[in-house]
Amino acid sequence: MFNVSLENLVDIDLEQYSLQDYQGSTPRWCSGCGDNAILSAVQKLCRDEQLPPEKTVFVSGIGCSSRFPHYMKTYGFHGLHGRALPIAQGIKMHRPDLHVFVNMGDGDCCSIGTAHWIHALRYNMNMVAIMHDNGIYGLTKKQASPTSPKGLVSNTTPQGTYMEALNPAMVNLGVTNVSFFAQAVEWVPDMLNDIISQAYHHRGFAFVRVLQRCPHFTPTMFDPLLSNPNNILVLEHENGIKLSEAAGRIYKNHESHDPSDIQKAREYAGRHDIVPVGILYRNPEVPCYDEIRRPKRVFTPEMKEAVLNREFDKFSVDIDSSEG
Repeated sequence: MFNVSLENLVDIDLEQYSLQDYQGSTPRWCSGCGDNAILSAVQKLCRDEQLPPEKTVFVSGIGCSSRFPHYMKTYGFHGLHGRALPIAQGIKMHRPDLHVFVNMGDGDCCSIGTAHWIHALRYNMNMVAIMHDNGIYGLTKKQASPTSPKGLVSNTTPQGTYMEALNPAMVNLGVTNVSFFAQAVEWVPDMLNDIISQAYHHRGFAFVRVLQRCPHFTPTMFDPLLSNPNNILVLEHENGIKLSEAAGRIYKNHESHDPSDIQKAREYAGRHDIVPVGILYRNPEVPCYDEIRRPKRVFTPEMKEAVLNREFDKFSVDIDSSEG
């Protein structure tokens, strides 16, 4: 009747999310803390991918990094120390439609949470895990963590740590069914954003270790990397990250690395003379436990309510009969 072309119609109901739509409470991290950079990168990812806040959930354990869910305007679960991964796995198993992220510290993941970390790699469920690694327990005030460098003086090691630091890269790449491991530094936003984006698009369990500064307890830990960019080796590839022109002028030490080559990835992970940054390993063909064991039956809210009522009825009290 009016000869209106559908191609010119605008869907006014189409909602576009901005960065502000993902910003929760005001972060309480120290000024200069690397957690702020990781938060910015994740919020940017959510904005770029237009992830519905009601379909996105962040899970954490205990520690400075684990306040992450409070600062995201999405669903969140602030769990127990070291237990973020099994909680996230339970969420993903029963709600495969949700975008699930896990945020852990080095102590949270590599100490009390180690067993969950190992089996999460093996199960390879579809989610992104980000380990904020500052080499110290921050929230509980400067105790040595598994990734603290040898000789670090802390409240629990006043004479300095006696053992070499745990290498999370080597651990990840040594577990059966590992499908994605990447390493980033929080002070190079372009690379951090790229790595987190590719982790999100990976099919399976994407583990990202982010080296991050703690300006209060370990302010000089990463000075060798900050003062001399040649101490960082950027791993580039058409199936990995691509160094921008601006970053390339600073980080001139880079090599081409095919992320499908796990043996080469392990060689990079084991180096002590340099810190590899980029996607070390990726294999989207590894089976995902949540796909193998996904419930065949979809339970509607009505069905769940009926089951709950049946269970509650088992414990109901008949007042009339009790009085008789």
